[in-house]
Amino acid sequence: MTLLMTAPTTRNVSEREARQVAEAAREQDWRKPSFAKELFLGRFRLDLIHPHPTPAAEAVQRGEEFLAKLRDFCETKIDGARIEREAQIPDETIAGLKEIGALGMKIDSKYGGLGLTQVYYNKALALVGSASPAIGALLSAHQSIGVPQPLKLFGTQEQKDQFLPRLARTDISAFLLTEPDVGSDPARLATLAVPDGDDYVLDGVKLWTTNGVVADLLVVMARVPKSEGHKGGITAFVVEAGSDGITVENRNAFMGLRGIENGVTRFHQVRVPAANRIGPEGAGLKIALTTLNTGRLSLPAMCVGVGKWCLKIAREWSAAREQWGKPVAKHEAVGGKISFIAATTFALEAVVDLSSQMADENRNDIRIEAALAKLYGSEMGWLMADELVQIRGGRGFETAESLAARGERAVPAEQVLRDMRINRIFEGSTEIMHLLIAREAVDAHLSVAGDLIDPDKSLGDKGKAAARAGGFYARWLPKLVAGPGQVPGTYAEFGELATHLRFVERTSRKLARSTFYAMSRWQGRMETKQGFLGRIVDIGAELFAMSAACVRAEHLKATGEHGREAHQLAEVFCRQARIRVEELFARLWTNTDDLDRKVVAGVLTGTYTWLEDGVIDPSGDGPWIADATPGPARRENVHRRIR
Repeated sequence: MTLLMTAPTTRNVSEREARQVAEAAREQDWRKPSFAKELFLGRFRLDLIHPHPTPAAEAVQRGEEFLAKLRDFCETKIDGARIEREAQIPDETIAGLKEIGALGMKIDSKYGGLGLTQVYYNKALALVGSASPAIGALLSAHQSIGVPQPLKLFGTQEQKDQFLPRLARTDISAFLLTEPDVGSDPARLATLAVPDGDDYVLDGVKLWTTNGVVADLLVVMARVPKSEGHKGGITAFVVEAGSDGITVENRNAFMGLRGIENGVTRFHQVRVPAANRIGPEGAGLKIALTTLNTGRLSLPAMCVGVGKWCLKIAREWSAAREQWGKPVAKHEAVGGKISFIAATTFALEAVVDLSSQMADENRNDIRIEAALAKLYGSEMGWLMADELVQIRGGRGFETAESLAARGERAVPAEQVLRDMRINRIFEGSTEIMHLLIAREAVDAHLSVAGDLIDPDKSLGDKGKAAARAGGFYARWLPKLVAGPGQVPGTYAEFGELATHLRFVERTSRKLARSTFYAMSRWQGRMETKQGFLGRIVDIGAELFAMSAACVRAEHLKATGEHGREAHQLAEVFCRQARIRVEELFARLWTNTDDLDRKVVAGVLTGTYTWLEDGVIDPSGDGPWIADATPGPARRENVHRRIR
């Protein structure tokens, strides 16, 4: 049977409709406390993260046993140079990962998985990602955003029984949301899932399907048309990758992560049983976003691994390389970079471990913490890799293969820099993360005063909103004037780090006052002030990292593990972070945002095309966005199963 309804190549929606779709997908309620949310509101809830939460002894034993097995596998079975050279993970390597249970790290043991905690899952990703970032990406895409996680959170018992044992040991999964003309604006999603009896029929094209080239199971987001008996909306499905009508039309190649199995997947009249739908119709985007709440932690975990490696290479190289009679590490220009790498690695590990342990305990809502970890980790990870290349000089720019060919140690610094660059785009670009976190950070304001700036609300609604807002701000604003951060001796149990926690407390109140002032000034135009919102979020990220670093240092001191050295690293990190915070505050109100908008308008209208004269554009021909018209496959299927 051939259905007449097909997906449009693009779906045009208004700005308002796009916002409504994104807003509907948000978790609307805050049922549990959130350290980061309180931080943005000017309330420094140190009690939510201190004393540092710790894992159960049984979880530690299970996690350490697997890490030992994984380390041996990484050292003996993974050839990172070969993966980089051939741009593909060998089948035998993937088979070996399956054999040791790496596909099921986060899957409960009753389904054949290892049942690791989030803390140890992240440690495992940091370890395997240091051996091969492509393998780290494969395992993360499979478990953090692939089929296992949404099934764990939203799947029926029948679905778990059917799919999780396969996913724990043999089957690789992929997550398919992005389309050629749809990125961070899911309201424009064009892939359709049309109800037909006990099935849905999928038509559409998905882009950048990480693991899609080798996947056995897919989680696919598609739009169900509204009809009688069907609510419709963006919906999630588990789809067998070998189903008739599925074609992987291209295996994509990138600047970095050269072994990643990422492709373009076409669906043409693909029948999917209704029993494979995850959750109700219309819940797909909410499922995706909820999955990412903890799934995002995998990316900064691998950034921690990169930081540790960068520190090791910087230490060894800077001690061996001499200039002007002494090791380059002892020259201040290089030493400052090494200090930045060491301090930032410590703080980033503190952020990831703290967020992961909170995720395991499930006492706190960590949606903002996880997003901040992803944002901060990807930005700081890139900077650390860049600084390592600079420390290595010309050797940092040279490939590991070339270094080895002329008799030097094959240090892949340039590869790590290329591999790290995608993290600022993966799973929500830095710009999108700024907006996502900013929306959550101002949620309390919009909850009480949102109707005041909504043009569609009646005068009666606005009046009620004004009354609610008046009561909220009458209670809230006075609390932003003074606090524990202004009292000498507060947080004394942290020793020399207490001054930094007092700074965080004072600055969180200043941050909240700045946000309130901006909302009062711009009101409904606040959402257009993306430069301002990005700086607000970056300040919050620094404050969160400072808090995590101090809490981790004190925890290590209390447990007798490198406590003095941890305090030193936390001290220098906080000093560095405070400088960045002060610069961000200065740029809240003194910046070129308005001038930038004028220049952008001129660029788009061709005012400055004369500035482009004198160069040759080496780009090839073709459209900016590939045609994604539904229909039969146009290319050979490059999908391959690994068994």
